[in-house]
Amino acid sequence: MLKTRRLLGGVAVACAAALVGAAALAAVAVIVLGSTALGPLIAWMGPYSLMLAAFAGGFATTLLVARIATSRSGGTSTSTLLLGGIAINIITGSGIGLFTYMADDAQLRTLTFWSMGSLGGAMWEVVLAAGSLIVLALVLLPRLARPLNALLLGESEARHLGIDVNRVKYRVMLLSALAVGAAVAAAGMVGFVGLIVPHLVRMTLGPDHRYLLPASALLGGLFLVVADMLARSLIAPAELPIGLLTSMIGGPFFIALIIVQGRKYRL
Repeated sequence: MLKTRRLLGGVAVACAAALVGAAALAAVAVIVLGSTALGPLIAWMGPYSLMLAAFAGGFATTLLVARIATSRSGGTSTSTLLLGGIAINIITGSGIGLFTYMADDAQLRTLTFWSMGSLGGAMWEVVLAAGSLIVLALVLLPRLARPLNALLLGESEARHLGIDVNRVKYRVMLLSALAVGAAVAAAGMVGFVGLIVPHLVRMTLGPDHRYLLPASALLGGLFLVVADMLARSLIAPAELPIGLLTSMIGGPFFIALIIVQGRKYRL
């Protein structure tokens, strides 16, 4: 059981990185292609263009990773899921690099600041557009808490308990892609929030998703606000990109977490 949870933690990291990378790739494509024939359509959709593109990219990539890791019998190989997430993340990184190369000077400046993450561009139209999608995901995800708790026992055990495993997985992927796509499109690539906060909540409250999901959402928002306050005050009057700050905090934290868990499992 301990080894399974450890492997699932690695799988979660790889899948989260692939989801964020794919959402970022789709958003970058919208920014760069805004000056092409797609410009009128993107302008007509307004702030939803970035978010819907990021959602579509994230959801399609999550489906692809899940399809790669699903066997003919319907089971999911965690090791294949891990490797698939890493591979997709590499491919999306290459795509972002390609669109960055194609961008003009103005687009390149926009992409540079967007890729480092910031809340400085928070306007009411953007907040309302992103908030409507994120709130929808936050309302629907806790309804899947009991099936997710059953999945902690394993897919076969969850099926014996009457859980439609594939249906639950696709719903979680859809809602996760919706929330992540909206957040990435609105604030850029702010890393490690979705990795630090759920681990802290799980260590504090336990693995019960009835409490884990809403507590992670609340603590994640609080963490982001605190990080934004630090980003605005550490080198005032300049503002440090919030994505850089969360990465500076999250990288060492995650390495320490891996070391501590590794020692615990060896014991």
